Amino acid sequence: MKKILISACLLGQPVRYDGRSCPFDCSLINLWQAKGLLVPVCPEMGGGLPVPRPPAEITPGGGPGVWAGTARVRTRQADVTEFFIKGAQVALDKAVACGIKTAFLKQKSPSCGSCRIYDGSFSRSLVDGMGVTTALLRQNGILVFGEDQIDELPFKQI
Repeated sequence: MKKILISACLLGQPVRYDGRSCPFDCSLINLWQAKGLLVPVCPEMGGGLPVPRPPAEITPGGGPGVWAGTARVRTRQADVTEFFIKGAQVALDKAVACGIKTAFLKQKSPSCGSCRIYDGSFSRSLVDGMGVTTALLRQNGILVFGEDQIDELPFKQI
């Protein structure tokens, strides 16, 4: 059966920067979880960041909200890009090891955002863009969807 990579915070795990989760209550996700088809990942923790941790945003490099080699991930005090790159690789390695071709990740995150992320100004402004993990997964042929895109998943039943 197909497995799906999912942001651990969407399953209720308290791994977000603020020590909270953001459980996604959806009958489809609940069914997949009951069947053991979900593979949780928190790229930020996988990259070595603690919980709690300062919020981070992607700062412009290739344009606002664009993850590119010139972009950086920063908290208000520090550059944390290396942790995000390492965490993205951990997520990709997990997906490859499990034969995963689809991911369901948390929107707006500098790791997991798939179409909207914070703009790097720490003003809570959103821009079109994707997080570090999403970019790496997509570069490796893995489809990535955010929680607001559940109806776009290529399969509804497994």
